Amino acid sequence: MSAVSVPELAVREAAKGEAMLDPALAFQTAIRATLINAPEVVALVEASNIRAGQVRGERLPSVVLSDARTEYLGCASGSQRLARVFLTLHVWAVEDGPDTARQIGAATYQALEFGPADTPEIDVDEWHAPSVVWLRDPKPELSLTHGVMSLEAVVRWRV
Repeated sequence: MSAVSVPELAVREAAKGEAMLDPALAFQTAIRATLINAPEVVALVEASNIRAGQVRGERLPSVVLSDARTEYLGCASGSQRLARVFLTLHVWAVEDGPDTARQIGAATYQALEFGPADTPEIDVDEWHAPSVVWLRDPKPELSLTHGVMSLEAVVRWRV
């Protein structure tokens, strides 16, 4: 019997009518749940402004999750799959000096310092400490501060 890649296996399972989990989406959901359950974060950003979507939204301040990427790593025992997932987390705030955005970034880092909690969909097997870069908005008339945080984990799920 020839080896079957995880993406090919996903297509076969979907064809059989079984639900296939998108590990990046489940990871994104776990990150958002961790942030909206962190009092330090929601004290600075409304929970409805912590979301996936466009990089810069109209509602500020905001935390936006985007640019999901998945590297399928293969199979594990007990009908489990492994993938390395990546997300970009954007912090946006009106510039008052960089203070507000950096406070949001610090609260976000503290909430995610040890990774998101496991969920019914995924277990986080490996977590890399986030890194952040602070940028000035390319449109100076908007007076926004923008932080870009890189998130990476290895997740496991059962099919």
